[in-house]
Amino acid sequence: MKTQKTIKTPQKAAIYIRVSTDAQREEGYSIDAQKDALTAYCKAKGIKDFDCYIDGGFTGSNIERPEMQRLIGDIKNGIINCVLVYKLDRLSRSQKDTLYLIEDVFNPYGVAFMSLGENMDTSTPHGRAMLGILSAFAQLERENIRERTRMGMKERVKTGLWMGGGRIPYGYNYDRTQGILVPNAEAENVRKMYDLYLEGNSFSKIAQTMGMKYDRQVMMILSRKSNAGYIIYNNEEYKGQHEAIITLDTYLRTMDMMRDRSVVRETSGNYLFTGLILCGKCGAKMRYQKWGKKKGDCKIICYSHDKNKPYLVKDPNCSNARQWAADVEDAVIKDLFSFSVKLNTVKEKKSSDLKVTEILNRQYDEISKKIKRLYNLYSEDSDDILIETINEHKKQLLDIQRQIEVEQERNEISDKIEKVKKSLTTLKETWEYMTLDERKNLIRGCVEKIVITADNIEVFYKFGSLSKGLTT
Repeated sequence: MKTQKTIKTPQKAAIYIRVSTDAQREEGYSIDAQKDALTAYCKAKGIKDFDCYIDGGFTGSNIERPEMQRLIGDIKNGIINCVLVYKLDRLSRSQKDTLYLIEDVFNPYGVAFMSLGENMDTSTPHGRAMLGILSAFAQLERENIRERTRMGMKERVKTGLWMGGGRIPYGYNYDRTQGILVPNAEAENVRKMYDLYLEGNSFSKIAQTMGMKYDRQVMMILSRKSNAGYIIYNNEEYKGQHEAIITLDTYLRTMDMMRDRSVVRETSGNYLFTGLILCGKCGAKMRYQKWGKKKGDCKIICYSHDKNKPYLVKDPNCSNARQWAADVEDAVIKDLFSFSVKLNTVKEKKSSDLKVTEILNRQYDEISKKIKRLYNLYSEDSDDILIETINEHKKQLLDIQRQIEVEQERNEISDKIEKVKKSLTTLKETWEYMTLDERKNLIRGCVEKIVITADNIEVFYKFGSLSKGLTT
C-alpha cells in the first residue's frame, strides 16, 4: 500500500453511478434508484456538497468510461475527497482496476471511499481490508458468470439454435421466441452474390452491382457457412435449425473458387497467365518481361535467369529459351476454345447421384429431429432406455454424415467440370467482349499450370480425368 495522506472530513463528495444493461435497471440498479439511495446517505451523514458522475450503458470490466475518467481527473485536481457508490461492483468488476483506484487514485489524494451495499468506509483500516477481499470475490463471480455463459452457449448451438441477438448475419433476422435465424428480404441479395461470384465476377464488381461500399463486405458474406444452414461457434461446426439461404453445394463451390483465385489474385498484374507458367527444364516459375519498344511486346522468361530474385532460381544454368508472350497466349487460348468439345466426352453426372445425397440429407434431418424429441422426453422423465436410444441414433447420424461426405467427394470433380463447361460453352463468341479480369478469372478456374519447354507448351487442366498435357 502507498503511504496514505490524512483523510479530512468530506467537504465535496462524488456520487458515482454505473448501469450497463437494461436487465440491471430491472433488478434495482437503475440510475434513479442508485442516485436516490446515495443522496439520502449524503444527507444522513451531513454531506451537503456533492456532484454526480453517471456512466450509463458502460461495462464494469474496465475503467475506460467517460464519467469515471472525469472523476479521476477531478480527484487529482483536488476537487473531490470522498467517493460514494451504491455497490462495489458499480465502481468496477475487475480486482485489478478496483485496487488501482483505491491504491493509486483514492489513497494518494486523501479520498475516502464508501459503498452502501457492503457498508464499507475506507477511511478506516478495517474498511480498506474488507475492500480488497470483496473486490477479489467480485472478480471471481464475474469470471464464473462468463464461464457459465460460455458453457450454456455451447449447449445452445449444439441443438441448432443461434447464439443470440448479436451479430446477425446479413440476409437474416433473429427470432427470439424460437431462438433461430429467419431469412429476410435481403436473403435474395445473398443468393444473387453467390451467383455473380460463381459466374466469375470479382468482389469489387459484386459490391458495385449490389450497392455495397466495400468489397470486403461481399467476401465476408460469401464466407459465412450460416448461409448454408450451419452454425460456427469457437471454430466448431453445428447443423443449425434455421432455414438455409443457399445449398451446401453452392457454398462449397464458392469456397473452392475463392481458394483458386486467392493463389494469384493480387499478383496477376496486367498479364493473362502470371503465376501459372512453369519452366519445363528446371521447374522454376516463369514471368513476363518487357521486350522491345513497342507497347505490349513481352517475352516469357524463366526465373532462374533472374539474378535479382535468387530465392526463385532453380538452376542458374537453365537453358530454356525465351518465348514471345503473344505466341504463348495465342496457343493456350486456341486450346481453351476447343476445351468445351473435350469436356463433352466426359461422362455426365447421374441424376441418381444427386438423389442419393438428397435422401441422405433427409435421413439426417429426420434422425436429428428424433434425437431432439428424445431429449425433451428425457428432461421430463429420466430413463436409461431413452439415453441408450439417443446414443444409437447419434451413431446412425455419424454414419449418415460419413456417407454424405463420401457422396460429396465423389461428385466434386463432376461438379467442377459442369461449372467450367457452362463458362466455356460460348467462350469463342464472348472472349473478345470479356475484360482482362474476367479472362484471368475464367482461366484460373480451369487451368492448373502451363509448362513451357523450348518450343513446346503443355496446358494442364484442373480435372483428374482431363489433367493431361496438351502439346502445342
